[in-house]
Amino acid sequence: MAEKATITLGEKSIELPVITGTENEKAIDISKLRGQTGIVTFDEGYKNTGCTVSNITFLDGEQGILRYRGYSIEDLAEKATFTEVSYLLLYGELPTATQLKDFEGQLTQHTLVHENLMKVFEVFPTGSHPMGQLMTLISALSSFYPESLNPNKSPEQLNLTIIRLLAKMPTICAMIQKKGKGHPVLYPQNRFDYVSNFLYMTFGNVTDEYKPDPVVVDAMNKLLILHADHEQNCSTSTVRIVGSSHANLYASIGAGVAALWGPRHGGANQEVLEMLEHIRDIDKGDVKKVVAEAKDKKRLLFGFGHRVYKNFDPRAKIIKVACDNVLAKLGVNDPLLAIAKELEEAALTDPYFVERKLYPNVDFYSGIIYKALGFPTPMFTVLFALGRLPGWISQWKELREKNEDIGRPRQIYNGYTHRPFVSIKNRK
Repeated sequence: MAEKATITLGEKSIELPVITGTENEKAIDISKLRGQTGIVTFDEGYKNTGCTVSNITFLDGEQGILRYRGYSIEDLAEKATFTEVSYLLLYGELPTATQLKDFEGQLTQHTLVHENLMKVFEVFPTGSHPMGQLMTLISALSSFYPESLNPNKSPEQLNLTIIRLLAKMPTICAMIQKKGKGHPVLYPQNRFDYVSNFLYMTFGNVTDEYKPDPVVVDAMNKLLILHADHEQNCSTSTVRIVGSSHANLYASIGAGVAALWGPRHGGANQEVLEMLEHIRDIDKGDVKKVVAEAKDKKRLLFGFGHRVYKNFDPRAKIIKVACDNVLAKLGVNDPLLAIAKELEEAALTDPYFVERKLYPNVDFYSGIIYKALGFPTPMFTVLFALGRLPGWISQWKELREKNEDIGRPRQIYNGYTHRPFVSIKNRK
């Protein structure tokens, strides 16, 4: 017999079905509640409300579990490339060797951006924020590919739109980095794989040959994989709700970039670096004082603990190793990184942090790696978007395939009740 939940309103009781997921998560289906009772539920920020039934990503914050399509994040980060994981998220299964070769070949064919898009890019003011540039350029792609405006066209046309966006995203991100430095833009080179090509366009120069370091390529692959999807977070749910209006893919992803831009979401690793700079410049590098003030609740430390993970962030365990490898290989000598290592040691050994499970999270380590590689702090969120892109597209694609209803949250009105209109001469 199917499990039911009962809600009692006055003298009336209503039975509501209970949905059970494949990982035994349970949810009360309230989709017919308003129709039967005239009452809605209230859940500010949707923290306890499931907005969809999805088969893409499973996350268990209490147990510290993250899986894409059933595969553990640990296995994917250790054994797969970012393009393999992108294929998995988009199409549901890991690719065969033939499928992966074909997929990567399609991406290679579409890495160039239209020269007129370059003209749009060139008029951005010097010093404009990278995320503003990224959001504009992604949205503008719909103007260069008008056939993408109708997402209800053939599956072949939809897949071409997906391939184009995935292929052009590294090119656009590298363009933004180069503009920030005042350097000439490098065109993609088909001899490189997806991640190596991005590193070449970002850190190469027209004046010399660039060979991506395998340790750096491995670390970047892992960072992108770890950020590829994270269930129904702020930016992902934004992509889905915009997509539910049948907006095109470029517009929907542009909206996701806008949501990610906020410091409460994608800006977290930027906040980590700004915190480290504050400790270096204002606190004169006195980490012991900073830790003591944090324990006395006199200051907030960024990059420790997680809203969802109540145990160790599984992504942090993986990226910590990559972080150590990158720092050792590059031989970086930066006071900020020394402060970060001292903070990490305190968080991993001090009983105050251990008992409260305030471990370093993925944002703590990713910021350190990006800093060591030479990315300016405002670029960090752009790199987050580069990694999250296949997840966003997969969520948008799933929504479209299921033909879900347009998103339309309810509210509890708490303003004025009806009042008469007062003509302007009688208003005080």
